[in-house]
Amino acid sequence: MTTPQPRPNVLAIPAYVAGKPPVARPGLTSYKLSSNENPFPPLPGVLEAATEAAAQMNRYPDMGSTALYAALGEAMGVPVEDLAAATGSVGLIYQLVNAFCEPGDEVVYAWRSFEAYPIAVTAGGAASVQVPVTSDGRHDLDAMAAAVTERTKVVIVCTPNNPTGPAVSQSELDAFIAKIPTHVVVVVDEAYLEFVRMDDAIDGIATYRRHDNVVLTRTFSKAYGLAGFRVGYAVAPAPLAAALRAVSLPFGVSHVAQAAAIASLAAQDELLARVDELVVRRDVLVGRLREVGWELPDAQGNFVWFPLGDRALDFAAACGEVGISVRPFAGDGVRVSIGETEAFDRVVEVAARFAPGA
Repeated sequence: MTTPQPRPNVLAIPAYVAGKPPVARPGLTSYKLSSNENPFPPLPGVLEAATEAAAQMNRYPDMGSTALYAALGEAMGVPVEDLAAATGSVGLIYQLVNAFCEPGDEVVYAWRSFEAYPIAVTAGGAASVQVPVTSDGRHDLDAMAAAVTERTKVVIVCTPNNPTGPAVSQSELDAFIAKIPTHVVVVVDEAYLEFVRMDDAIDGIATYRRHDNVVLTRTFSKAYGLAGFRVGYAVAPAPLAAALRAVSLPFGVSHVAQAAAIASLAAQDELLARVDELVVRRDVLVGRLREVGWELPDAQGNFVWFPLGDRALDFAAACGEVGISVRPFAGDGVRVSIGETEAFDRVVEVAARFAPGA
């Protein structure tokens, strides 16, 4: 007799490596810069809304996310039929593969990019087609378009790209979409859209309105600071959004998460002020890193990327020695989140020792 065996693709799923907390160091305040978390406390009114919602924990959440969809639809000027909620934008990636891919179908995306992509694709029985990013961490959109075959069902554009940082421009995205067959779903993953400061930035809502095959994925985890509540949403033409809702986990987005997200949408002025502050911190850190010899990829998210190659783990260890946790990708590079400014001196000091030519 044999024991039960999972499907072969389940055994092939790569492990997700989460950002680790810092190790306490005597005499030092430790900082976690490994998970792209928002360092600010909840926005005004959010904690109160979440606390009130928690008092109803004996009840199931609204499976239709009715109030959340209404708030999102009003905020973006889109029909509620064009929305689908999930447990973070990562949940939407799982749903996209489940909804649109047969076993063996292909999903094309840049690499290195969001670590959950190969996990979701493999879990769904589809096949990853990873197209290397350019030397400066950008999507090679021409190569991605060329990688599309008759087996391709989904292509993903992560902009800004996590973990490398650069964002795709609107003209670049338009040219790319024009090359993709209309039966292929084009996912524009905008988890960090609020942090983008560049000419010709993508207008995701305008883009989805022009195409029947474009899906935007967004999250409340980053700019809104709700990483612990796991709520994201897709904006897509109604048939695509309906497919995402059809394969969603029943009651997946909790009542507390929905209430916190709605309250966050009502605090836009404070949100934008905090995002602006993080962008200022990002630019200051990038400027200081350039002064010590680094030429980094264009940072358009709430993080910076060090293309360290084989020195990635050594850099992360050196940061750990001074009470800073960062996110290494072995053999590739290190991502450092924009957090408390008090951590910058130590990050810069370590970076100076690892700068090219140092």
